[in-house]
Amino acid sequence: MTTTDKTGARPRRYLLLLLVALAAIGVDFLTKEWVLATFAEGEYLDVIGDFVRFTLVFNTGAAFSMGTDFTWVFTCIASLVVIVIGYMGLRVRSVWWGVTLGLMMGGAAGNLVDRFFRDPAPFHGAVVDFISVGTFPVFNVADSCVVVGACLVVALTFKGINLDGTVIEEDRDSGRGPVGAEGDENAGGAGETGSTGDDTTGGRGQ
Repeated sequence: MTTTDKTGARPRRYLLLLLVALAAIGVDFLTKEWVLATFAEGEYLDVIGDFVRFTLVFNTGAAFSMGTDFTWVFTCIASLVVIVIGYMGLRVRSVWWGVTLGLMMGGAAGNLVDRFFRDPAPFHGAVVDFISVGTFPVFNVADSCVVVGACLVVALTFKGINLDGTVIEEDRDSGRGPVGAEGDENAGGAGETGSTGDDTTGGRGQ
């Protein structure tokens, strides 16, 4: 494997990461406020038949309404995730990684706003979920950002793109000899030419 290193030419993408995170938080907050103003708990609106619906669900658990008895645990975990991503972001020089980590930070922070500031109490606040798709658990924009970010992490890792923008490349030309070997062959060819020249010179001398 070889690593293409051009980090010196790449600026940091921390501002991009923060802008994406703030955009995700903003969209998540506005959509939740719209749902709270439009629906009572349990009400719904069909968007695509009864397959996709907008409804109002208060979730005290993790993403997709899981683990409702451990609200404070998920609050602490989400806070740690935001802090870790914020620290990792200092190393980001890849645009794609900036967008990816920004989505994940914004998604985690969007639900943290609910945990901290919504009823019944700080660290125990209920997250507002409102997107219902088939039999899948109800979710929100923040959850979507986290999932999309996780999928991008897998894709970027698979493609060998590092946080700093360097790219890990497989040595595909395994059947071809190393560059040094070609140099030796050229040098050998030059030696043969020189030898021919000596023979010709010798013939003239005769």
